Amino acid sequence: MSFPVKEIKTTPYDGQKPGTSGLRKRVKVFQQEHYTENFVQAIFDSVDAKDQTLVIGGDGRYFSPETVQTILKIGSANGVAKFIVGHNAILSTPAASNIIRKYKAYGGILLTASHNPGGPNNDFGIKYNMSNGGPAPEEVTNKIYAKTKSISSYKVIESDPVDLSKIGSFTYGPTKVDIIDSVKDYVELLESIFDFDLIQSFLLTNSDNFKVLFDGMHGVTGPYGRAIFVDKLGLPPSSVQNAVPLPDFGGGHPDPNLTYAHELVENVESRNIQFGAASDGDGDRNMIYGKGAFVTPSDSVAIIADWAEEAIPYFKNGVKGLARSMPTSKQIEYVAKKKGLTCYEVPTGWKFFGNLMDAGKLSICGEESFGTGSDHIREKDGVWAVVAWLNIIAFANKKSPNQLVGIKELLQKHYALYGRSFFSRYDYEEVSSEGAQKLVDNINEHITKDSLLKTTHESKSTGQSFTVSETVNFDYTDPVDGSVSKNQGQIIRFSDGSRVVFRLSGTGSQGATVRMYVERYVAPEKGAAVLNGDTAEGLKGLIEVALEISKLKEFLGREKPTVIT
Repeated sequence: MSFPVKEIKTTPYDGQKPGTSGLRKRVKVFQQEHYTENFVQAIFDSVDAKDQTLVIGGDGRYFSPETVQTILKIGSANGVAKFIVGHNAILSTPAASNIIRKYKAYGGILLTASHNPGGPNNDFGIKYNMSNGGPAPEEVTNKIYAKTKSISSYKVIESDPVDLSKIGSFTYGPTKVDIIDSVKDYVELLESIFDFDLIQSFLLTNSDNFKVLFDGMHGVTGPYGRAIFVDKLGLPPSSVQNAVPLPDFGGGHPDPNLTYAHELVENVESRNIQFGAASDGDGDRNMIYGKGAFVTPSDSVAIIADWAEEAIPYFKNGVKGLARSMPTSKQIEYVAKKKGLTCYEVPTGWKFFGNLMDAGKLSICGEESFGTGSDHIREKDGVWAVVAWLNIIAFANKKSPNQLVGIKELLQKHYALYGRSFFSRYDYEEVSSEGAQKLVDNINEHITKDSLLKTTHESKSTGQSFTVSETVNFDYTDPVDGSVSKNQGQIIRFSDGSRVVFRLSGTGSQGATVRMYVERYVAPEKGAAVLNGDTAEGLKGLIEVALEISKLKEFLGREKPTVIT
């Protein structure tokens, strides 16, 4: 049977440039005539998927089902041999990375705007992943962008829509379409990594004094949470909340931090829950929070790295190397130094970790933006991090039969051994692009002229003094392929080892987002009272000085950040 290919005339849209995590815009932008079709055709023009297998997944946000059908129409017309699609168009970003790798697919198209809000008036996104399961490198995204600027037509095959609610094998035109269980392969992957028997034994033995609560935030991970925590580990159904994926994430902002995951925080505190965790819209981020104990992402990856070889079966043959994104605190570096491991500092963007993993140089890595992962896939993995923490806690309690070890105890033990990097991030979201650029230009001028060097700044509220020792723009040369990434963030370092980082973020869909990161290290010999102190107090003077030096409030017209983490 022949399937006629139609060629639809179109004209380019401005601004279809994919960022580190694909193309993200408001839903209404994607709904413009030919807009989504143009971008999808540009992908196929750039990656040559003829006679190949592609995976389609996503976080289930508004406009996903229609876009899956668009991809089937255009992909079929461009000669794709087979699509593997998550049931109901749902496949978490980590699960999709696993499916690409497990079934040796050519690549994948993920429909997600990650932790951004969903719904008809919010965000949508399209992202392409490579055959290694990781995000497309700049070489590919630049090619896609170039195609969007010159596109004059796209190809389609018109056929009946595929019913995404039915698991099984189907066809769309000449193309095979397999609708698969969204959860099964991923759960099997985690069972091969962690000691589920040890975790289950610990949880059931301590069911009265160690309770768990996982918050899916009405994103993609609810079904994964139920399958792992309830079905596999035997916890009660009440251990999982907001577990039904919704197109608008229940009207919430599916970003697992202290601001947006407030329901989890409130329940953990009011119900005396020892271990709380949340994941974001597409499942690649996580937050760990126990009663009275918040774990920063920087501390989380450091603690996982510290315990991995001893506690987690996947790492029993050793850890190859560690890495952090540049804005992330240096806590993981102290672990690497003690263990004799290389620790890489890379720009923000998981593709930089993926290069190191593919070269066999990296096992565990993390970003301060609540992203943690390892070389089991090529994306950050929120649920992986949550189970890693449970595995470590179960192992630590096996070694401490007479005293319960929880989140707070692990943190205190870690700080006593390695010291503590007090760390916080201030997000200023949807600010004026003009104001944000003026802020960046002002700091760049200081960097170029060395005009801040050796200047001393005093905090009025704490009396602390900070002397600038260096100002730089972070550039990165990839040790694997030699590629260079310039201007990845502005760093102001101080003589006491503290630092402040400023970055313009590319994860928003409109306006600009400015992120300010502050870090101050305290050595172990300062003692428990200082090491276990409040983060806001520990950073108060440095934050005050950072705001003064940068003139941030003046340029952005904001007195307070949108989010503090």
